[in-house]
This record gives sequence, C-alpha cells and structure tokens, in this order.
Amino acid sequence: MDKTQDLMHQIEKARRSEEAADQFVAAYMPFIKAETAKFIHRSPQPGNDDELSVAMFAFYETLKRYDASKGAFFVLASRNIRNRLIDYARAEKRHKGMVSLDAQEENEDDLPLKDRLSDGKDEIRNRLDRGAVRQEILHFREVLRSFGLSLQDVADHCPRQKRTLSACHRILAFARQTPDIFRQLQETGKLPAARIMEGAAVDRKLLERHRSYIIAMLLAYTNGFDMIRDHLRQTDPAKGGASL
Repeated sequence: MDKTQDLMHQIEKARRSEEAADQFVAAYMPFIKAETAKFIHRSPQPGNDDELSVAMFAFYETLKRYDASKGAFFVLASRNIRNRLIDYARAEKRHKGMVSLDAQEENEDDLPLKDRLSDGKDEIRNRLDRGAVRQEILHFREVLRSFGLSLQDVADHCPRQKRTLSACHRILAFARQTPDIFRQLQETGKLPAARIMEGAAVDRKLLERHRSYIIAMLLAYTNGFDMIRDHLRQTDPAKGGASL
C-alpha cells in the first residue's frame, strides 16, 4: 500500500470511528501546529494560544467532510485552517474594537476600563474563549460516547473529597508514566484494573465508583484536549506532588 492509499485508508477509518478520528488528529498535530505557526508567526503554545485550538477543530472538520474529488487532503486542510484562523482573527478584532479598554467613563474616579475589570480579567477575551471551549467540549462528548459514557456520567462520578480526588490524580500520574495503560484503554475500552491498583496504590472500590471520571481524565490526556487538560491541572490537589 503506497502512502496515498494508506492516507486514504486512515481518513476513511477516521470518518467512521471517533476513536480513529482522535488518533488521526493526534498523529498530525505537528502539521496542525506548523499551519498555526505560519499564521501567528511563532510556535503556538498549547493552553495559551486559542489559535491552536481553532486550527485543530478546522483540521477535524476537514477530516470529517473530506471529499477526494475536491483535492488533496492536506491542501484542503491547510486552506481550511487558514480560513478559520482568519475568521477568528477578524472576530477578535471586532470584539476588541467594541470598547476601548483605555476609555474612561464618568463617576469611575477617572480609571480606564482595563483597570476596573473584576480580578483583572479581560471580559472580551473571555467571550471568545467560551466559543473555543464549547467546541472542545462537544468534541470531547463524542469521544466519551465512543466509550459508552456521557458528560453527565462523568459529573455524577466526579470525586467530592480531596483524598479521593488525589487518588484519581495518582492514577493519571501513573498512567502517564506507563503508556500501556492508555493503549489498553483505547483498544479494549476498559481500565486495566490490576495494574492501576498496584501502580497507583488505589483500591478496586475507588476504581469502580469513579470509573467514568477516571476514563474521562485519561482520555483528555490522549486526544489533544488542551483546555480540558488545563482544567484538570487546576483541580489537582497534590501541591508539590507529581507534575500533571
């Protein structure tokens, strides 16, 4: 099978399977990052540059809608990524132009708006961020569905106690040091309980009670969900422990 045929086989498989689609996107993240870098003129930083998430979704969109009669896949993917990034940049410019952050208003002690925003946050940027987060959550929901899970399942089985949450993050830390854990989960859809219990020092009761949350946590670290991973880092209670 030549490279073109192999690529077409991967694309067809990815269009039928969400798991395969996520693997395809992960395999070509260097291409996605390179296309993003062309647009922003520097290497994109996951979790910091919204443009990388926009490019990732554009690539995923191209994959799901690809028609070979329209041209070569990577040519179309490159074009779609650029178009989406242009749309994003224009939207950002429009939103930033709505209100000048240096504008002063009456009865506000002559302070510019940027100094009055609560907690120093940029509310305009937050509105844009929510759109990207929403897209990532929708994609994550589809990945969960391929494992027979829903976002509600994850919420229902999320640890409530700090000690239990710490144990779940120990599982994640162990899995990141043991790639076979991720591979077995992807191939079988099940957690390798015995290995996790021994390697992360947790009991079976915890695995069974919080299975949905643990699987979701592991999937978030294998499929390019940058914003969801950032959220998991923030919820890790192990201060000074293993870096997540």
